[in-house]
Amino acid sequence: MNLLHKSRRSALLAGLGLVAAVTTLSSAHAQTSADEALKAAIAGSHRTPAFVARDAARHPYETLSFFGIKPTMTVVELSPGGGWYTEILAPYLRDKGQLILAGDDPASEQAYFQRSAARMKEKLAASPALYDRAQVTVFAAGTGKLDYAKPGSADMVLTFRNVHNWVSLGEAKTQAVFKSVFTALKPGGVFGVVDHRLPASATQTEKAESGYVHQAYVIRMAEGAGFKLVATSEVNANPKDKADHPNGVWDLPPSFASKDKDRARFEAIGESDRMTLKFVKP
Repeated sequence: MNLLHKSRRSALLAGLGLVAAVTTLSSAHAQTSADEALKAAIAGSHRTPAFVARDAARHPYETLSFFGIKPTMTVVELSPGGGWYTEILAPYLRDKGQLILAGDDPASEQAYFQRSAARMKEKLAASPALYDRAQVTVFAAGTGKLDYAKPGSADMVLTFRNVHNWVSLGEAKTQAVFKSVFTALKPGGVFGVVDHRLPASATQTEKAESGYVHQAYVIRMAEGAGFKLVATSEVNANPKDKADHPNGVWDLPPSFASKDKDRARFEAIGESDRMTLKFVKP
């Protein structure tokens, strides 16, 4: 190789190195910006004060970061309930992404689900600047309404403290929910699960009446639907919780099902011990 070719080759390699460095910096900057946007959504004054009070127990920033959320994603939240995570996800995804709220069926024959759907509708209508771009669909595991997102359309599906409710419907319907998530996700899409964790040494009842489920059971259901478990986190673990309360998980804050009985003890335990699982659709 002559000197001219060596010079050109050195210049080319230097140029490629510069491009790689710029690309790495750009990616790092984008991730930093995304992180700041997530922090801003969590710190927003729009959030319900009672929800904010639970941040120390629920670790929203660490949990969503663990799942790998980005503001450009299409994200499905299954059973958003009162909207604890919705208040964070909606502003975070509003400008560049898409939030799909797969909530309770307003046409359900059960009054509970009718009321839940009405409360969510009222919540969204009260703050259009936050929720005007959120898409509302129906997720009803009990009646098999599981077409809450177009097949292969979602980058991420999230569920917080809901798997035990599916278990109460029986294993067939639980498996159907996991399969519906697999269908909704793009290849490489993430299914993020947080739920109350039953100690492996304890017996999980058929309907999971205590609200606690085995982590191994959740993993089995997910893998049975085609998912791969890629990571677990102890960010929502609570070693003080032994999952042996008279009224199950609902004895703990914020529910306090036993009301004033043993309240100080339950307050000292805090919120439940929770699994935090990240699955990926291959």
